[in-house]
Amino acid sequence: MDLRKLNKFTSADIAQLAPPRSFELAGQTFDFVMDDGTDYRLRFIDKTSVEWTDEGSPPRVASDYLCAKSDDTTYLVSYELGDTPRANHTFVIDLENRLVTKVTARVGENKRYPYLITPRYEFGAIRREGEELPFRRHGYTSDAIGNIIQWNYGSMETVHIYYCADFYRITYPPQDEGFQMFNEAMSKLPSPDEPTVHIKIKEGVYLFSLTEANMERVLGAEMPFRSNTMCFIQDYRSVRQIGRGFGTLTFEAEPQPLHLLFGAVGKILEPDSAPEYIKKLLSDPNPFLV
Repeated sequence: MDLRKLNKFTSADIAQLAPPRSFELAGQTFDFVMDDGTDYRLRFIDKTSVEWTDEGSPPRVASDYLCAKSDDTTYLVSYELGDTPRANHTFVIDLENRLVTKVTARVGENKRYPYLITPRYEFGAIRREGEELPFRRHGYTSDAIGNIIQWNYGSMETVHIYYCADFYRITYPPQDEGFQMFNEAMSKLPSPDEPTVHIKIKEGVYLFSLTEANMERVLGAEMPFRSNTMCFIQDYRSVRQIGRGFGTLTFEAEPQPLHLLFGAVGKILEPDSAPEYIKKLLSDPNPFLV
């Protein structure tokens, strides 16, 4: 029997090392007190459905939510709202510190670039009856600046260069012939810089969020991935990441919704001993900024 026929992944699939979906939150309810002044409730009905409620709004139910664990007390939860155009809520639920970070992403807000996504971030705490609310919060950080990490997703590897707090750079090892199509496509860009945020969740654990915005503005339909926004929980203690992607994939010119979990293991590279194709990206200026 040729077992390779059972492999349904393509060579460009970043979901090969995706973590198993976690169903531990099924049956639980969380009340979030967000810093924008809004109370927010998530009720995990079962393994597939979650009910979400903004303060003052009627409850709504999202089916087939994604949930994965970063460590024993940190969860990544993602679901679509069922709106048109599409919208997504992503939560980092930190039970150790009773804190939460919410990411809202909507497709279609930009009239000129209908696939472009601009994520919005909000911080808050988890209310528990009889306990005072924590006053600390997850927050934006520059801790990761200067790190270079080679991430392995299974059959695909990328190199992330975290050179500043607001942007990152990505490249693919040139010896990996299967992914030269990505390097060739990005060579049409002034540089592979994309906007990012880094948020500290706890010691050694960070939310890294990026949006394929410059690629969408410059290349558009030349790339199959149309302004996807990706949220990674990166654990630098084990150099592992779990994440979710949300956006649009065009296949044979037809737009397809994208919403998936992925995962990777990483290797931290030293700048002084990094290959030349990486060193060049360390010193090049960001052409998208004045």
